[in-house]
Amino acid sequence: MFDAWMRKRIDPALERLGRSVSDREITANQVTWTGFGIGLMVIPALAFGRPEIALVCILLNRICDGLDGAVARIRGLSDLGGYLDITLDFLFYSAVIFGFALFDPLLNSLPAAFLIFSFVGTGSSFLAFAIVAEKRGISTDIRGKKSIYYLGGLTEGTETIVFLIALCIWPGSFPWMAWGFGSLCWITTAFRIHAAMTTFRP
Repeated sequence: MFDAWMRKRIDPALERLGRSVSDREITANQVTWTGFGIGLMVIPALAFGRPEIALVCILLNRICDGLDGAVARIRGLSDLGGYLDITLDFLFYSAVIFGFALFDPLLNSLPAAFLIFSFVGTGSSFLAFAIVAEKRGISTDIRGKKSIYYLGGLTEGTETIVFLIALCIWPGSFPWMAWGFGSLCWITTAFRIHAAMTTFRP
């Protein structure tokens, strides 16, 4: 919901940093993989009860996620880069939730399962729309220049990042926060399905 608004405010700084990274012959895909590796460290961090370390990993991962796009726009967008960016993003989001299930299996497992179930809804509706939009030649740059079509919703990247940060700050509130955010994800999924039914009507 806030991604387009946020992009206008962070893109200038990312572009400057991206140019500096590109000048050092570092590719966008290298940034993507580095960010993903850091992001996966949330699993052991949370499993050992260290949400403050998980928070640092989340922040570094998200910086890399913005930086790889900036580098790609400088060096040239690629299909592989777009594929890795979205695939590793969804894996990272689920890794954080899995980590919280390990953090307190008794209290967190069921809401974690519901939240990952909800992520499948938002992820599949997002990617399926992008595939058909590409087939029909539909494009948008409201969220910046991307390799695939980005369909908005109530729970986009900005909201998800804020949510993950909040979980690390208040880890004891994970169950009710997971049920709540998961419900918002299903509103987003319903919106996207409705958008597809309207846009792709025969």
